[in-house]
Amino acid sequence: MTFTTRFAPSPTGPLHLGHAYSALLAAGLADAHGGTFILRIEDIDQSRARPAWEQQIYEDLNWLGLRWRKPVLRQSDRLPRYAEALAKLSDLGLTYPCRCNRADIEAAAGAPQEGVPQFGPDGRIYPGTCRNRTIAEATPQDVIRLNMAAALSDLNELSFIETSETLGGKISINPTHLIEAVGDVVLVRRNMGTSYHLSVVVDDAAQAITDVVRGADLFETTQIHVVLQTLLKVPVPRYHHHRLIRDDHGKRLAKRDDARAIAKYRAEGATPEDIRRMVGLPTIKETGKISSLAP
Repeated sequence: MTFTTRFAPSPTGPLHLGHAYSALLAAGLADAHGGTFILRIEDIDQSRARPAWEQQIYEDLNWLGLRWRKPVLRQSDRLPRYAEALAKLSDLGLTYPCRCNRADIEAAAGAPQEGVPQFGPDGRIYPGTCRNRTIAEATPQDVIRLNMAAALSDLNELSFIETSETLGGKISINPTHLIEAVGDVVLVRRNMGTSYHLSVVVDDAAQAITDVVRGADLFETTQIHVVLQTLLKVPVPRYHHHRLIRDDHGKRLAKRDDARAIAKYRAEGATPEDIRRMVGLPTIKETGKISSLAP
């Protein structure tokens, strides 16, 4: 199978140096393996997504010298596909509606107990308040959750292959850890029709992604995705969780950090080679190659 990876930003703000590193690394790996680099627009949060930010994504990546397969998949066009995946999970009896808001979850969590995890990759670990509800009771005001314990009851060994230098190898997933330290994750958020977990799994399968390249901050999230991939009977790709680009104080960059936006550097006269140096990647002059030659 052809090595295929992707860069999947959300059009909710300007791309910064961390995005540049991730996109350039993914495209470079695709180039090195004679593979394909894909751009995907993850715009399921329509309350925050803006056409102007999407257009700037294209401009920034073009300026960096990246090329990608067209047409570009936009998640907001794929809600029926996410609904189909959710229906499969619901038919297995693995989903339930949840009416709890953040305040409800905080109140139900109670006082922290020593040694008991309080937060996981999906935020505050859900205490299971609505777990006895059935999917037939769902209303538009509910979120839909995965019953993690039920989902794992019939699954055998779960694992994925990590290809980064620091974490490389076969990573085994502990079911008990998933239940206790991750919990019943949200599959459909209010007013979105899906969630990051569900949509990214469906789209990676649809686009035949063989290698997912993303930041180390999503390493713990990968176990959620492997569970969903296994339940939906789609391939589990290889994963490459790269280092994060941080500011001078060691803090991970965020979109609100406009001072490190690619467009700002570009407007101030920086070159794509300068950006490569800033994020610690070899320049084109040093390697004699450009990133991603995928059609």
